[in-house]
Amino acid sequence: MTQRLQIHFARGEEIKYVAHLDLMRAWERALRRAGIPMAYTQGFSPHPRYATAAPLPVGVTSEAEAMDLWLEEPMTPPDFVRRVAEQLPDGLTLQGAAEAPESWPPLAARLREAEYTVAARGPDPAGRVAQVLAAASLPWREERGGKLRMHDLRPLVEELRATETGPDEARVTMRLRAGPAGTGRPQEIVAALGLEALAIHRTRLVFAPPSS
Repeated sequence: MTQRLQIHFARGEEIKYVAHLDLMRAWERALRRAGIPMAYTQGFSPHPRYATAAPLPVGVTSEAEAMDLWLEEPMTPPDFVRRVAEQLPDGLTLQGAAEAPESWPPLAARLREAEYTVAARGPDPAGRVAQVLAAASLPWREERGGKLRMHDLRPLVEELRATETGPDEARVTMRLRAGPAGTGRPQEIVAALGLEALAIHRTRLVFAPPSS
């Protein structure tokens, strides 16, 4: 019988440019070195059973990452944390683990919002934030895979504030929708404000209760 753990971790400056798949490989190496009895998928190409709540964009640091992980043999969360923390590379910090019932929906299905702090540069950041909040829509166009896509950023913004930290510099905090209904990207919001993002840090993931 498998055991499901929900683990929480942080990604620091040292590995903020590591892509999501490479970050997962780092986790796998650390878990193997720690002797963790990971559960594997079935089929011709089995791989460890884990699922993150929301992949972190390259270049973004975080103190709020979450992941489901399944084990073939049960472990106490404190023992898991002790063994794995010793094997993680610099910049990857295990903050805690807790057992979760199999009946709970995946973390990604329960994710509703994400909060960020952005160090930004540009003229009149507070005024630009006020304009966005007052706008009925915030059209955005992007090209992906050679295709042009248009969408409205405004419904994805729940909260947005700017605090000046110096001449033409500010700390922009934002709470954006995240999950199956749509995901706000901090890079797009900063660009729509006409500002330059110097550093982006994810501070919190907001989940619906498991029973919802």
